[in-house]
Amino acid sequence: MSYKHWKLERDIQGLVWLHFDKADASTNTFSIETLDELALALDDLDRQPPLGLVILSDKPAGFIAGADIESFTKLASTAAARVLVERGWNLFNRLSAVPYPTLALIRGHCMGGGLELTLACRYRIAVDDPGTRLALPEVLLGIVPGWGGMLRLPALIGPVAALDLMLTGKSLDAKRAQRMGLADECVPPRVMVNAARILVTSGLPRRQAPLLQRVMNAAPLKIYVASQARKQVAKRARREHYPAPYAILDIWANYHGNALAVPPESPSSLESIFSSPTTNNLIRVFYLQERLKGYGKTEGKESDFEPRHLHVVGAGVMGGDIAAWAALRGLTVTLQDQTIERIAPAIKRAAEFYKKKLRDDKAVRLTLDRLIPDPTGLGVRQADVVIEAIFENLEAKQKLFAGMEPLLKPGAVLATNTSSLKLEDIGAKLQRPERLIGIHFFNPVAMMPLVEVVEGRGTDAAALSKGLAFVRKLDKLALPVKSVPGFLVNAVLAPYMQEAMSCVDEGIAPETVDEAALAFGMPLGPIELADTVGLDVAVAAGKSLAGPGAQTPRRLAELVAAGHLGRKSGRGFYQYVDGKPQKNAAGTVPEGLAQRLMQPLLAATQRGVQEGVVADADLADAGVIFGTGFAPYTGGPMNYLMNKLKSQRGKSQ
Repeated sequence: MSYKHWKLERDIQGLVWLHFDKADASTNTFSIETLDELALALDDLDRQPPLGLVILSDKPAGFIAGADIESFTKLASTAAARVLVERGWNLFNRLSAVPYPTLALIRGHCMGGGLELTLACRYRIAVDDPGTRLALPEVLLGIVPGWGGMLRLPALIGPVAALDLMLTGKSLDAKRAQRMGLADECVPPRVMVNAARILVTSGLPRRQAPLLQRVMNAAPLKIYVASQARKQVAKRARREHYPAPYAILDIWANYHGNALAVPPESPSSLESIFSSPTTNNLIRVFYLQERLKGYGKTEGKESDFEPRHLHVVGAGVMGGDIAAWAALRGLTVTLQDQTIERIAPAIKRAAEFYKKKLRDDKAVRLTLDRLIPDPTGLGVRQADVVIEAIFENLEAKQKLFAGMEPLLKPGAVLATNTSSLKLEDIGAKLQRPERLIGIHFFNPVAMMPLVEVVEGRGTDAAALSKGLAFVRKLDKLALPVKSVPGFLVNAVLAPYMQEAMSCVDEGIAPETVDEAALAFGMPLGPIELADTVGLDVAVAAGKSLAGPGAQTPRRLAELVAAGHLGRKSGRGFYQYVDGKPQKNAAGTVPEGLAQRLMQPLLAATQRGVQEGVVADADLADAGVIFGTGFAPYTGGPMNYLMNKLKSQRGKSQ
């Protein structure tokens, strides 16, 4: 029998190789049609059982990226969503129960339903390839792993590790998957076919978690494990905003990982999850992220611009961390500052970062080899991209760029990481100011996903396109913005933080102000954020970005005058011990305080759209979510305002 999306191939040994190659798609995803075809393939194998079954992908882009999100969003009702969950649950249970050995050969992204399919197989081989990543990211979309992930992953690797993966959505590379027990083997691409053939016919028993983990996966200990995990979740996500992680814990602990068994009236039920506004908004955020990922491509294809060498001028925290991240992403990086002694701390910081990130001495050495101290600036001539990251002084930047411009090779990108100065002013003394763009990173570089790519008046379109492609090369989200003070992100953050500090001047405790923001869904309170950024920086930003007539908040000015600059000095609005703020109890949050804090941020976002800083409201939402951490469950500030307006109109009718 022939299939549209699957190819069933029998070899002379009696093995069957089931290839997934979704028609008219660059990525393998599950839809009702592809699931139905998989069921038909299993029917064929029931009639003529193989010696073993190997499931693999024919897509160069990866294994299986999970369910087709687009078709998922078109489900007409929660009943239709339940039917889809039931289809995958029953099908993967059937795959798990076949009498012949099964193996998933995983190369590339293996996400969500794709990983749940592999869990239904007896064996898993992860191919040691840079693109191989395994994850159950459903929680990031506000949903749960309903096709067996909540049942089989804890049984395979133990509940502690499994819950960590399911509650965060984080991914594992091939080596870590093998160390954790998620993969039976980790092999290089050149031997993956032979390794699959050997393992699927080996007769080895199905892997299971160690004894202690199996005990924790059974009552009554699983109830205790779930309660402890729930406490950790509560520290970063409130149930009223993000019901999915709490539902995962409930379904695992009380319903044996079967979402279909949860009563419809339960807040953990599929009906409750799929009808939640959070789910719709998080799916919206997913699409916003995909849109940002599309920048730097041409007509849907990867850009022709392939940067290999980055030169960074300025080895301070920001410049050094940009350089370290670029080297981690495979670029050769030359890092320039006035002396080797100024560069040394950045190299040391990079080495510590690589040790934590890579956990492999050889990989650390190879990555450090790509990060080259360059006090004389020789790397400028070879660089595909040059980024300036010195202090915010217009004259110094103008002089630096004027000196570098004659040295650049044709077609190289010339960029500044300025956060407050206008591109037109910085490039005023260049022979070709149209080639200058802004590439504005946020601190800490390794953690913040967004990078603003700034276009000035008369900026060359090709230079901007190359800048966007460079940001994607670094695996960051590129947001195109116009050259105005603060661009988008800092322009919305500054008035928000100013309002928070004005509340402190009125006698509201910093802890209470922060608690109001946290209760709204912000990842960090604005007062602690100010301490983290640096109160001296907050003063400077406030003067230029908070709006005409704005005064520096009294307490902020007093702290800066006393040399208390926040976390970096050990004291700001809070005292810091080992880098952690020492806070008193927040007390009762005054009614309306959260809305008061958010109003300046929301208004600034609206202005950014109206003034064309970003192209449209969706990009404003994307920028503020990924640049400030603005509560994702809302779908972004513009979406939040729209829904709020709809709600008010509904009440008035």
